[in-house]
Amino acid sequence: MASTFGSLFRVTTSGESHGKAIGCIIDGCPARVPLTAEMIQPQLDRRRPGATDLNTPRKESDTVTILSGVEQGLTLGTPIALSIPNTDTRPGDYHQMETIPRPSHADFTYAEKYSLRARSGGGRASARETAARVAAGAVAEALLAAFHPVEIVAWVESVGDIQAPRPDLATLSRADVDSTLVRCPDPTVASRMIQAIETVRDAGDSLGGVVACICRGVPPGWGEPVFDKLTARLAQAMLSIPATRGFEIGAGFAATLMRGSQHNDPFEAAPGGGIRPASNRGGGIQGGISNGQPIFFRVAFKPVSTISLPQETVAYDGTPVTFEAQGRHDPCVLPRAVPVVEAMAALVLADAFLHQQIQLIPRPDGTT
Repeated sequence: MASTFGSLFRVTTSGESHGKAIGCIIDGCPARVPLTAEMIQPQLDRRRPGATDLNTPRKESDTVTILSGVEQGLTLGTPIALSIPNTDTRPGDYHQMETIPRPSHADFTYAEKYSLRARSGGGRASARETAARVAAGAVAEALLAAFHPVEIVAWVESVGDIQAPRPDLATLSRADVDSTLVRCPDPTVASRMIQAIETVRDAGDSLGGVVACICRGVPPGWGEPVFDKLTARLAQAMLSIPATRGFEIGAGFAATLMRGSQHNDPFEAAPGGGIRPASNRGGGIQGGISNGQPIFFRVAFKPVSTISLPQETVAYDGTPVTFEAQGRHDPCVLPRAVPVVEAMAALVLADAFLHQQIQLIPRPDGTT
């Protein structure tokens, strides 16, 4: 299974939803980067289940332990191993999965691919795996903070058909985002989103929506041409998150309704010399390489597949059945997806940063 992401800053996640632990190994982090468990924990706290009535009632502390690669608060340059225990597991809730694949879940496809699958909680297909991504993303943010001031802030832009106005992208902070339970920085719209989520939760159904993200402080030059464009790496990262269904950057699909004269980002003189784009319909990336403007993108999430409403489907042997899912699940993944989107963006940018350092190695003639 392809459980490793990144080329220079590499992360391999491990663990299943109802196994003993979720974890990851991070390889490629340079030495002497300040890192402690206390620096990782805040993002895990934002993602952890059971924190509010809007998400799954599963209770996990998601307390991270650094097993290797760090000494006296500094990375050693060796692989960093992180572990997050699973303590509130209920495998018995999934006995129906022995014979019935859940509609739109990965039970059927994993069984077809491997002729074997985790019997409880979806195994590796579960969003529980994203705890390891969030922990690794916090390490990536620590690396970026040590060398370059990059700020990554994601927020819930829409839930169902409820759309929030675009916030001030220059000043939006994680504190602003966390000021509401649904992680939408607009309190009026957030209250409507919360009501909609509570309604579908009580009905045994689910809702999808959109998470938006801004990455400030990324200098021009990050990203590789052709196949490893920064846009392509971000798209891969975001679409690898469970329940994602779409990715767009800058003006995104709205660009299809514009003319070139409306979509282009002309240049202007930059303070202190040089030039910069005067607008940002391209989302901070040109030709797959960052242009110094904030990187802005949006990620679409489908409604959660596991719902408690009766669904007419069939068992593995083709027998018609009425399936009602047991277990605990989020009625809407959007609030908990926010730190996951931030983590995947951090992994992409940390990898791009390291690639750019190689590009800047002095040549024998003294140039870079």
